[in-house]
Amino acid sequence: MKLSVIPAFGLAAAVLGGTAFAAKPVPPLVSADWVAAHACKPGVVMLDVRNPIGGGNVQTYMHGHVPCAVYSNYAQNGLWRKDVDGAPGMVPPVAELETLIGGLGIGNRTRVVIYTAGTSATDMASAARVFWTFKYLGDNNVSILNGGYAGYVGRGSTPAHPVQAGFVKPVETRFVAHVRPRLLATEAEVERAMKAHVPLVDDRPSAQYLGVNLAPVDTRPGTIPGARNLPESWLTVNDGGVFRTPADLAGLYKAAGVPMAGRQINFCNTAHWAALGWFASYELLGNKQAKLYTGSMSQWSRNAALPVERQVR
Repeated sequence: MKLSVIPAFGLAAAVLGGTAFAAKPVPPLVSADWVAAHACKPGVVMLDVRNPIGGGNVQTYMHGHVPCAVYSNYAQNGLWRKDVDGAPGMVPPVAELETLIGGLGIGNRTRVVIYTAGTSATDMASAARVFWTFKYLGDNNVSILNGGYAGYVGRGSTPAHPVQAGFVKPVETRFVAHVRPRLLATEAEVERAMKAHVPLVDDRPSAQYLGVNLAPVDTRPGTIPGARNLPESWLTVNDGGVFRTPADLAGLYKAAGVPMAGRQINFCNTAHWAALGWFASYELLGNKQAKLYTGSMSQWSRNAALPVERQVR
């Protein structure tokens, strides 16, 4: 792969050179062409979160990445997600997230574009979970690269857009959270929602939803009683890195019996796949009442006092 090398000082310029995009509306998805045109501009930070889920890691990043992009390991416990009382994938303390984000050169007025490998819906969920974290912390200046890195470089032997090799060292800055609790559903809230018949959306594969298969992080097979199944693989085109259009999502939501408006709580096993479902509902379909249950089945199934519905034994 031929690399177009961009000097590492590009990131410092992006962080220190101003906030050119702070006042402009931020679309939830941006294209590869937009990224190529804006990657090293002032006020913009490209955040590479490729990880083993999509076949990537820091070595993959070092080999080639979007120019001026900084790297963060989404899969590393304690960074973007954290084990809490045996339940993986929980939200780390806010102070830890502030330190993490500021250390990546991201301030409150920085425009952030998150990308992962773009190999599958499961892989794109990494970007969706990081996106949700920014929103939860009160930051609206955040987007996802539609198609991921795979869409950015294209299929040919020569990348469709410029890439950069090596490591870009971020210029540390200060990020202050303004938490939005309404985006996070707790275990107690999910229990109340279950009893009130609020739509609970299980974004896991149908085999786990039905209770045919048991995920390693869960202690009981099945789902939360009354939950509806909208598998994560439905949400991207052919289970790849490109999100489906709102029109296509509308048809899939109808088929799954999931309403497109009103109160809704997305869950899976560790709020990874569910972040993709939340992103589709909250951003692509505009349902601002959608919430993410970060405890998901890994937490729910551990509580013997809570019911689990298993349709196939």
